[in-house]
Amino acid sequence: MLRVAGLLPRLARGVMPGPKRPRPPRIGTHGGTFHCDEALACFLLRRLPSYQDAEIVRTRDPQLLSECDVVVDVGGEYDPQKHRYDHHQRSFGESMHSLSADKPWQTKLSSAGLVYFHFGSQILAKQLGLNEEDPVVRALYDKLYENFVEEIDAIDNGISQWDGEPRYAMSTNVSSRVSYLNPRWNDEDQDTEAGFQKAMELVGGEFLDRLDYYHRGWLPARALVEEAIQQRFQVDPSGEILALALGGCPWKEHLFSLEQELGVKKPLKFVLYTDLSGKWRVQCVPDGLHTFQNRLSLLEEWRGLRDEELSQVSGIAGCIFVHSSGFIGGNHTKEGALEMAQKTLAQQTETNTCSS
Repeated sequence: MLRVAGLLPRLARGVMPGPKRPRPPRIGTHGGTFHCDEALACFLLRRLPSYQDAEIVRTRDPQLLSECDVVVDVGGEYDPQKHRYDHHQRSFGESMHSLSADKPWQTKLSSAGLVYFHFGSQILAKQLGLNEEDPVVRALYDKLYENFVEEIDAIDNGISQWDGEPRYAMSTNVSSRVSYLNPRWNDEDQDTEAGFQKAMELVGGEFLDRLDYYHRGWLPARALVEEAIQQRFQVDPSGEILALALGGCPWKEHLFSLEQELGVKKPLKFVLYTDLSGKWRVQCVPDGLHTFQNRLSLLEEWRGLRDEELSQVSGIAGCIFVHSSGFIGGNHTKEGALEMAQKTLAQQTETNTCSS
């Protein structure tokens, strides 16, 4: 009777009760001290149309978590059919490789990696306005995992980057910067909600910035490096010297992968390119992406010398410098930089001939 009575005045005014509005979706994660992985996981989920207006519920209450549409980093369950993405349970050991055999990465996934594995392609495609099956999306998906998400997975799971004691501390990575947004242990106010919002903005902003760079900077560089490799014999008959059409192009990773893909039999030794002032640089190709060892360093007698002294010792006009470690040098002209590479190659050939 009370409900009917309460309804009568509204009916008299010609106002009918509307349909009950559905609640916004809920993303559940744990409360208290937060970490980079769940901050990124929540940010990524909110990039999906189905969760863009989602409320984030930070709690460890099983009842409240059971009412959430998706739960990350808490709950002790990994079940993508139920949208449960925790990695803390003893039985969990999934990696990108274990979930998809064509992916090489074997680092144990955190909540960030799990969300990225299941939704990353969809998120990137939406962000870039492309189809999920577009080769650009596939290439960027792998690149962002290897160079952004995997680090977060490893740090959250306590996986060291190397064996033994590190030579120095790393405290400026994104995981560390997120941790500093938690309240200090001796703060009177231990509320973590405002800090978690900042953490999502921090790690999410870096994710999008990295995506933008890889999409508009890193990926176009591949075409330039491939073209340079195809034309390398026009630069020098040895085929060991590369000349890039544009300076500043990120070439190392592309060079290593393209050498394999294109079946380059004689490894490249030097790359020529212009610096910001229009002068030419000759840089040695390293043995690998994460080493300072070179396939062939510039001549020892040139190292640490500059300008006219370097030109006199080398017999090459227009020299600017050679780094003391021999990994890079400079010349005012392309011809001079090329000659620096050629003379180094020639001495290596003489040394090999004498030793044999």
